[in-house]
Amino acid sequence: MAELAEKRIAGPAPSWLHDLDFIDLYVALDEDLPSYYQFAEPGSYTVLPTDLPLAYRNDVAELRRQLQNALSDCDEAGIAFDGMRLRASKARTARGQIWVALRRIEEKPPAVEKLGFTLPVIRALRELGKREGLVLLCGGTGQGKTTTAAALLYDYLVRHGGVGFTIEDPVEYMLDGRHGNSGLCYQVEAKSDEDWAEQLKRALRWHPRYIMVGELRTPEAANQLLRASNSGHLVLATVHAGSLEEGLEAVLHLGEQALGDHAPILLASGLAAVIYQSFMSHSIEARMYVTEKGNLGDPMRALIRDRRIGQATTFVDQQMARGIFNPELPFTS
Repeated sequence: MAELAEKRIAGPAPSWLHDLDFIDLYVALDEDLPSYYQFAEPGSYTVLPTDLPLAYRNDVAELRRQLQNALSDCDEAGIAFDGMRLRASKARTARGQIWVALRRIEEKPPAVEKLGFTLPVIRALRELGKREGLVLLCGGTGQGKTTTAAALLYDYLVRHGGVGFTIEDPVEYMLDGRHGNSGLCYQVEAKSDEDWAEQLKRALRWHPRYIMVGELRTPEAANQLLRASNSGHLVLATVHAGSLEEGLEAVLHLGEQALGDHAPILLASGLAAVIYQSFMSHSIEARMYVTEKGNLGDPMRALIRDRRIGQATTFVDQQMARGIFNPELPFTS
């Protein structure tokens, strides 16, 4: 009994967060409250929340101190902690408590083949690396849009070379530097809403082949993005949306605030592809439309020019039903 009491007083042996297989971590910033984490079941995209064991308490205390510094004058930041890269987002809850959600980020994006798409979709996504224009990635929060964008950019740089330029808040995957035989990437962070448009304008002076925009937020950023997609670049952009059609509507709405009636024309002519993705239990469900290169009469382009994006479902379904998106067709890399 004395031995058991001694163990209880001593408490559990300390554990380190870098050894914990977690996706998301939730930590109270202003109080020493119990923490929580989410993990994925092996071979599944299902995420399960659970209590963080007390053995991690000391490590969480050190993490909290670093977060208080990193988030002292902002609500989001990327931090390095004990060999891990974490994306932190701060919020005040209805109870008046300040919590931070932390997403664990790998150093490099996964290979395109590991994203969970069907092989025909992978083939279509890879072919876009030879195109110019806008590739719009739509989806809800936490559905892997940024991961897909980063994986595609990395794949394009390795396969085709050229300069890539990313604008993010914060930078997630580390792509800065050389890739393959002739790929080169530069990454910058946008610290405010006004930064997005300015960084996009600056990006064009670097003569990039590829531009990646981690979340389209403002009318002026939409203005610069639509212009870039019509001037010889391949632009990968993410947007929060509940469907493929809503994603296009969101870009058009932002663009019209800056460009008026010119926005539908630029979006229609510059669009290379739009994809909506969402996690299923063991894969990613994707709805995708790829415009025909050089064909201004493409059905999707016509709908955008006429502001009838809500009618796009028929054409998306028809294209996905054709051979290029048929999962039964053989895949070649």
